[in-house]
Amino acid sequence: MACNFLRTVASVLLFILVTFSEARELLVGGKSNAWKIPSSQSDSLNHWAENSRFLIGDSLVWEYDETKDSVLQVTKRDYVTCNTSTPIETYNNSGNNTTKVKLERSGPYYFISGEEGHCEKGQKLIVVVMSTKHHLHRRPSFSPAPSPAELEGPSIAPAPSSGVGCLRGGGFLGVGLGALLLVVL
Repeated sequence: MACNFLRTVASVLLFILVTFSEARELLVGGKSNAWKIPSSQSDSLNHWAENSRFLIGDSLVWEYDETKDSVLQVTKRDYVTCNTSTPIETYNNSGNNTTKVKLERSGPYYFISGEEGHCEKGQKLIVVVMSTKHHLHRRPSFSPAPSPAELEGPSIAPAPSSGVGCLRGGGFLGVGLGALLLVVL
């Protein structure tokens, strides 16, 4: 019975780790061709970014006409001043009308348009990537419903059996996943 419990717990932990660690591809602005001069403040890409959660391993995907624009990753100073002369990275679609940038660290990323005058008119984006520790603690927690036995109150536990079969059969997996969670958290 204890072996089944450990296997169940190990399976649930593994499912949660896999589910919450999946990297996503996020279309910038949430729609095609959003990389343009905004028509209003509410149309700003920063408004979209403020309402999104970005995690390490996610990728931003821009869709735009490479003959008319590009994406520059810049420092905060160059973002504020719209300086296009010294970008950290330059992206120009490489002929496929999409640019993909993987977010490999936590903290802010600054992007501006490489087209002259576009940044000054608001074509820019700040994305803040949450740290691993922060996003693990921000995920919803799942608590199983109490069993009928737990609702009835305390009871005397049965005497433990040898447990050797449990370690051979998969209980060891539960112990390993528990240790892994301690390392991650």
